[in-house]
Formats: sequence, C-alpha cells, structure tokens
Amino acid sequence: MTLLSLENVGFSYQKSRPVLHDVSFSVRQGANVGLVGESGSGKSTILRLLLGLARPDTGTINFSGDELQSRDSDFMRRYRKSVQPVFQDPYSSLDPRQRIDRIIAEPLRSLKIEGDHDAAVDAALEAVGLPRDARNRYPHAFSGGQRQRIAIARAIVSRPQLLLADEAVSALDLSTRVRIVDLLKQLSGSLTVLLVSHDLGVVAALCEDIVILERGRVVEMGKTQDVLANPRHPYTQKLLSSIPRLR
Repeated sequence: MTLLSLENVGFSYQKSRPVLHDVSFSVRQGANVGLVGESGSGKSTILRLLLGLARPDTGTINFSGDELQSRDSDFMRRYRKSVQPVFQDPYSSLDPRQRIDRIIAEPLRSLKIEGDHDAAVDAALEAVGLPRDARNRYPHAFSGGQRQRIAIARAIVSRPQLLLADEAVSALDLSTRVRIVDLLKQLSGSLTVLLVSHDLGVVAALCEDIVILERGRVVEMGKTQDVLANPRHPYTQKLLSSIPRLR
C-alpha cells in the first residue's frame, strides 16, 4: 500500500530559480525510504513541503490517497497526527524550560488527542528505552543520544504512521548513531520512516528503498541494496566514491 507519494512536484523560492523539478517518488507502508543528496539537492525543501510549511508550485503530494491540503486546518490536524518529524539537532529541538513529560506530551495537547496523556508518555519513554522517571527531569540532564530518544518519543506519542527523520543521527557520535539507528529499526515495525540524509551508510542500515536527489531532480531510485551495489547514475557513483574507506 502506498502511504505517501509525490507526483511531478516542482517548487521555487524565487520564480526564476526553481529548487525542485518534477520530483516523483512514493513511500510504501512499512518500507523505510532514504532520501539522499548533498547540500542543495532539495532534501530540506521536500521536508518543508511534507510538513505543510510550503506548498508545491506544481504537482501534488498525497498521503493515504488524499491530497495534502496545507491551508485546511482540519486536514492538517489529522495529517500531523499521522506524520511526525524528528529533527537533526537534539540540543535545539527540546525546550530547556520544559520537563520531559510536557515535551513528549506536546503533540497530544496541540492535536487535541484525548485519553490518558501520562500513560501515553510512559509508553513512549519505554518504546525508546528510557526509564519512566526521566519524565520528571529537564533536557540538560541528558546526553545527546538520550535527547534524540526524547525527541523520537515526542514524535511517536501520537502513534503516527510516518516518521520524517531529518538528518536525525548526523549530529551524534558514531556509537550513539548506531544505537539510534537500531532504535529506528525497532520502531519501524509499527511505523514507516522517511529518512532525509546525506549518509549512505545510515540509509543502507535502515532503509529498504532509496531516492537519490541531485539539484532538485530525482536521478535514481529503487531498492537500497540494488542501487548501492550497482549505481547507474554518475551522481550516485560519485556519492559512493566519496565514502571514506579504511586502508
């Protein structure tokens, strides 16, 4: 089943300088997708469109068969319950003045989701491998990896279908990065991850499918293992050749 699709999406911040050119790809439910490209390739712009922070100039974005309507507040409330982001920097994405329980419960409040919020927070903490008493502390008491777990707990507390992970491990050290990737693997049993990244190693470890972007165009896509084992486009070959290797 197709969960998310972009069909011939074009976008420009200035009319004379398009950023995205006829971008089309889809995300199947239960199949994690890596969206890969260097800085300036259009990854962040696509994420803005998927979050409803901007609208495509051309083409459509569809979620579960419905076109994304960023100006329809009722639609966006339903959409944001199903689609949640995790951002790159675990230090700036958490409000230092708020306790962890309030940070994690924020989507429940903003989306007006009824039910036992305390129980939902406890379940989210357990899902990301943090103790229940973490709820009473503040962000400064946690390491970078733990803060990213808290950010992931906040993202999953509303039980979304799709997680938009924007360079979610790039600010972390290597060992912490591995643990967060393992966590995302565990969570992908109950949700789908669209990972925006420039790190092919992380994408290979987490994502079944891959989409390669160059200067706002999709130049290659397919099964991650197939694309990385036999890259056809020169840009994909360039990305692979730039990966450091031990000698």
